[in-house]
Amino acid sequence: MTVTMRATGSVLAAALLILVSVGADAQTLKPWRHGVVEAKSDAGFAFMAAERGFAAKQGLQLEMVQFKGDALALKALLAGELDSYEGSPGGPLLAASHGGDIKIIGCYWPALTYGIFSRATIASPADLKGKSFAISSPGALPDLLARAVLEKYNIASDDVRFSVMGSDADRFRALSAGVVDAASASTEFAPLADAASIKLLVHANAVVPNYLRFCTFTSSKQLGERRNEAVSFLAAEIAALRYALANREEEIKLTKEITGAKPEDPRAAYIFDEVTRYAAVNPEMPIPLDRLAWMQDLLLKTGNLTKPVDLPAMVDDSVRAKALDLAGK
Repeated sequence: MTVTMRATGSVLAAALLILVSVGADAQTLKPWRHGVVEAKSDAGFAFMAAERGFAAKQGLQLEMVQFKGDALALKALLAGELDSYEGSPGGPLLAASHGGDIKIIGCYWPALTYGIFSRATIASPADLKGKSFAISSPGALPDLLARAVLEKYNIASDDVRFSVMGSDADRFRALSAGVVDAASASTEFAPLADAASIKLLVHANAVVPNYLRFCTFTSSKQLGERRNEAVSFLAAEIAALRYALANREEEIKLTKEITGAKPEDPRAAYIFDEVTRYAAVNPEMPIPLDRLAWMQDLLLKTGNLTKPVDLPAMVDDSVRAKALDLAGK
């Protein structure tokens, strides 16, 4: 055998060992299915753990499952089809009031980058009376924000014609086409509003500053059976969110990869800067019981909730405490 042949054989053997090692590593990753609202211009925050190796570093194969709205993700969790999901606390509070198995393990998006958009001819929120309003499922963020705004301006829910529509993009398109007069949607659409003869009528932070946008939910069943994986998942999320906040261009780049947005699309950059302006994302994921209590009061006022729930019983902060240790400083 020549020297060249021996060298080639050695290279092939080394390559085979690498492939076997990679395969073995991949097989040791534990699956975790996490539900999110359909990807939009803040997707870089939500998908960073899965797409940039943070979950794999914690030993997880993180599968991101997208839904038109968080109410659908909640149903999937309750049906045992997800290990966790992120969304507004409204739906879980309603589910818990009916005996649903829901646990809150972290809240990473405490402030709303969200608002009420309307036709340019609507001068103020008081003019929403008698108008058509695009929302989503009862108890979800778009629905609750709309009702909170109406309550603030002393407009009865019966004085507005609600239309249930899927995603933020669906509602914005319906508003642009003149199908409805107003719509709840992410403020990512603010840069596109003028061209569509639409305006941001109300920024959520001006009306409902205590409203929690996203918390992360799982079930006591999952925590009983897969607590270690839940800790690893939250540690990956914490590390990924820290990275996303510190790396603006990378977060914007990933957002555009996930959504397929064109390079010139301004929405991802707009949302990142708004997140910074309002300190809208907290990577440490604290669970603010005072804000959860405020949201429960809102649900009681709007009639979505008929009786209060035991909020402390819904919270398991021990997962986050261990995840913070695992993620490091």
